[in-house]
Amino acid sequence: MAFLSAWMADLHGQTVAEADTVSLYGERKDSLDASVAVSRQDGNYIKKGSPIRTEVISSAGLQKMACCTLAESFENSASVTVGYSDAVTGARQIRLLGLSGVYTQMLDENRPAMRGLASPFGLSYVPGQWLSSIQIAKGASSVINGVESMTGQINMEFRKPTDEKPLFLNASVMSDTKLDFNAASSLQIGDRWSTVLLGHVSGNLKSFDHNHDGYMDDPRMLQFNFANRWYYLADSGVQLRFGVRALQDSRKGGQEGYDHREYSISNSLPWGSDIMNRSLNGYVKVGVPLSSDNSMNIAVVADYTLYDMDSWFGSTMYSGRQHSGFLNVLYRYDINSSHSLTAGFGSSYDRIGEDFRREIVFPDPALTSVSNKGTTDLFNAGIFAEYTFHAGDRLTAIAGARGEWYNLDGFKLSPRATLKYSPAEQIVIRLNGGRGLRYSMPFSDNIGVLSTGKAFKGIYDEHLLEDSWTYGGNVTYYLPFGASSDTYISFDYFHTLFSRQMVVDYEAEPNVIYFYALDGRRSYTDTYQLDFSVEPVKRFKVTATFRYTDAMIELRELGLVEKPMTSKYKGVLNLQYATRLDKWIFDFTASVNGPARVYSFMEALAGPDGKPLYRNGHTPAFPMLYAQVTRRFKGVDIYIGGENLTGFRQKDVILGVPDAASGVVNARQPSFDASAVWGPLMGARFYAGVRFTLWKGM
Repeated sequence: MAFLSAWMADLHGQTVAEADTVSLYGERKDSLDASVAVSRQDGNYIKKGSPIRTEVISSAGLQKMACCTLAESFENSASVTVGYSDAVTGARQIRLLGLSGVYTQMLDENRPAMRGLASPFGLSYVPGQWLSSIQIAKGASSVINGVESMTGQINMEFRKPTDEKPLFLNASVMSDTKLDFNAASSLQIGDRWSTVLLGHVSGNLKSFDHNHDGYMDDPRMLQFNFANRWYYLADSGVQLRFGVRALQDSRKGGQEGYDHREYSISNSLPWGSDIMNRSLNGYVKVGVPLSSDNSMNIAVVADYTLYDMDSWFGSTMYSGRQHSGFLNVLYRYDINSSHSLTAGFGSSYDRIGEDFRREIVFPDPALTSVSNKGTTDLFNAGIFAEYTFHAGDRLTAIAGARGEWYNLDGFKLSPRATLKYSPAEQIVIRLNGGRGLRYSMPFSDNIGVLSTGKAFKGIYDEHLLEDSWTYGGNVTYYLPFGASSDTYISFDYFHTLFSRQMVVDYEAEPNVIYFYALDGRRSYTDTYQLDFSVEPVKRFKVTATFRYTDAMIELRELGLVEKPMTSKYKGVLNLQYATRLDKWIFDFTASVNGPARVYSFMEALAGPDGKPLYRNGHTPAFPMLYAQVTRRFKGVDIYIGGENLTGFRQKDVILGVPDAASGVVNARQPSFDASAVWGPLMGARFYAGVRFTLWKGM
């Protein structure tokens, strides 16, 4: 329901995110002569009025880090953990409620995004400077946009066509030679039309091998990204929003000199990865008021994405083309101030063509060469309804259900419910629960498996409909002290239970990755989180968060064990101080990441001193430090900062038997594995950048 209300706000011409800049229009007609008032906003906060437990990362929060991409925007949040999928491709993955990010529904202003083939690299394709806010909703939220949100939803709000910023520019450079340039221009064309142009170019000039293992720490990358969004508001109140977006991303990792055209398991040429991704997206939203008081509305949302992926990993090829369509037709009726109903029809369609060829060195000849080529159609369509009851600010109850037909699995009913109750003004209690369903993508969901020499067994060529139930809640207490009224302490608990899941098992057989269905075995996650935020003195903000995760899965050979490579806990402390008029802003973030169970084949690994790397089969806890200083002038911000200031890095990122002559791990062996990543791959990095903002009237 949090994002339903956000969509309806969007429908009525309001900005969903609570922007740093508040526009004072009177009767808004998106005119050029609007006055502007500027106020400072918290970088991270829990949205008090939301029925779902929703954490907001505002534009101020997005500027606390270098924030080159969405993947680097969550360092101040313990709710979301970001890591690498492997040590070769640079693909980033998130975890929410202790589970992989594929179980979190990503939304582009309430349109599903980063699905299927796009999921491994999608986080890298959203420039942080394009965003006005990120909203993280935990648990089973609204059924309006489908039920792929098993652990929650992350909604991205982009800079609006109606922003008061005709021009925004951002350029930054990092000590590892990564360059990042962003541009945004919001323009109004007459009284009715407005548009925003968004551009992004990023890449690195060279690669490094700081740990001297013979493999690049980060791949060579070059990305071009462009978007154009339009908004039209008619006198009748009808709204039209549409846009297009195109991107191209190339990345080469592994050993220097790798060329997939010459590589073979029978020669000794360098091993590596070579990936080219291209995407084209178009969407349209139409909102029509059916009554003069806007109590009845109808909206239509249509979205199409073409995504091409061509990738090589040594002699393994995985290429795919995905056509994705999304259609939502919604009718909303605000019966009175206490009752409202939203109902509609929704459908998603994915045509996925995959070409997979793999050649490895393996004792079993039947597994040395495998291939699979084909096209899969994944389709679901159905109806949904959601009823909301309000009793002022004291009580909100939401009951929703979605009944859909899945072309491979038949009819499924997905109920969801949400309750928000405030027994006193300073206390907010939230509860929610419901069912989640999504089709698995064995390779793109687990792109790291391609950076190994292991054999594949099982149903890696099938798209299993995964089925889960998530329930939990949140209690937030607003405390009567501090320099602002936003001092709070908050506690969350969420439980996710799978009844059907695609299991990717590294531990069923030596040097084999086994893909199989859960088949009645147990798979569940319990997540606990505590948040505290206070402004002890004016302009000095302190935020502390601690999250504990108990994630268990029943594997074929090991039985019920901790889910591997899943951190047990994470703690974050963020301090921010701003001088008067925000001329100087100082930001410091410290985090500690708890241990994770490693795969069983890693337990015997030893360091150069002969001591075990993973005592008790777990990774060590490790700290991360970030700092940034910003100097603001009229229309210009200059900032410098550093990431991972402790310099901590995972040492054994490339596993296998080193070559006797070179000491470099030989990729042509079953034990080769570059996917067992649990920590940072890069040491301390420093950056500098400049932001330029042209306001209307400047």
